[in-house]
Amino acid sequence: MADTDAGGDTADSDPGDPGDPGDPGDDAERDSPSAPVGGLVVPVEPTPTLRATITHAVETAVDGGFSTIHLVEIASWRNGDPGVADRAAAAERVLERAEAWATSDLDDIDGEHDPVTVVTELIGADEYLFGPDDYVRVLAAYAEEHGAGAVLLDPEYSPVGNTTLLQPLEFALSNTSLTVETAPVTRPTRRERLRSDATGKRFVAMFGLSLAFYLVLGDPLYWFDWATGIATAAIVSITLSRVSIDIEPAVPRTPMRVFRGVIYVPVLLFEIVKANVEVARVILDPRLPIEPTMNRMRVIVGSGLPLMTLANSITLTPGTLTVRARDSDLYVHSLIPSARDGLFDGSLERWTRFVYYGRASARLPTPRERDDCAILQGPDATEELPIAAADGGAATTAVDGSPTERDDEDRKDRKDRKDRKDRKDRKDRGAAEVTDE
Repeated sequence: MADTDAGGDTADSDPGDPGDPGDPGDDAERDSPSAPVGGLVVPVEPTPTLRATITHAVETAVDGGFSTIHLVEIASWRNGDPGVADRAAAAERVLERAEAWATSDLDDIDGEHDPVTVVTELIGADEYLFGPDDYVRVLAAYAEEHGAGAVLLDPEYSPVGNTTLLQPLEFALSNTSLTVETAPVTRPTRRERLRSDATGKRFVAMFGLSLAFYLVLGDPLYWFDWATGIATAAIVSITLSRVSIDIEPAVPRTPMRVFRGVIYVPVLLFEIVKANVEVARVILDPRLPIEPTMNRMRVIVGSGLPLMTLANSITLTPGTLTVRARDSDLYVHSLIPSARDGLFDGSLERWTRFVYYGRASARLPTPRERDDCAILQGPDATEELPIAAADGGAATTAVDGSPTERDDEDRKDRKDRKDRKDRKDRKDRGAAEVTDE
């Protein structure tokens, strides 16, 4: 459960307090029966439009004066079914990710607004639910218990797999006293716009950063550096202020992020030096014990600049290279096992959350603890590499790294070609010997 107030910053909260309301991994608080009463209920499922729905829910809660956003996942299983522990754990991870998104969006809202609390809960696991009426009954009971009067639906919400239940759910909910709205969002079919709207705040922020960087590299006491620095900063701000800054700067959020970013710089430098020593030790080892692998890590830092900061921090650390960032998934190539272990331990993810959301948000389970990481290559692989092969998508390596039937066929073809070449060479040499005689 997370309580976020745009009028303050979370930097002064204590991450070591077990009762910290900003901790997304606190299961005790998530299941607390004393959750705040009243608000907006949002059924949650991992859909392509979930992220946009959460953003709209935050805007609706702030504009509509809701004190609480209830993120609930309706179980499509019953307690006691085979494999229920894995399904419940997956549902908890979805709720945790949705909670982190909502908290981040609340932090990014400019201006004063009433505090909004984010509550997550898994409901309906004590009985079988056979259709829309059953789902609505469970949802309405939860809303009544917590005094919530409105429901916001994801346009692609479907709690039972591929069968779309949105319209039947809307129809069934219309027979209750709840106010029902479908989030006006669409499935992302193309990349988001690179350029954002031009504003004075973004221009001033980019101008100040550019001028400060220029003077650090030059001489701040020399008038010529000031003249050229101002001209350079103006050019950079005109061309890049709508590209580099995707969120409107605000007080006190932006100054606090800059301050926390300054704290992060020596931490990142320490991680770079430590990784350099580790990689150098491996390279100087005569056995050269490297184990290059591709890895996937699902992170909870938000999109845009926070995700870029984390991806670049990983790349700057020797032994790891961010190959691709897709939604919340980072695909990272690691050179040695210790680099991969450090990646899964989530130190850089926590520091990135600290920079952008404060100390309270930095205290969360690691990707390994959340089971949000996977090895995609080698004998320890836990998932297949999601890259199609050159032959149209046929896999050439098994998950455990052992050769597949395709590999055996390729080796057999190469052996046949080599045998034919050897026979031809022997025949040519025999013909040459006869000619010489």
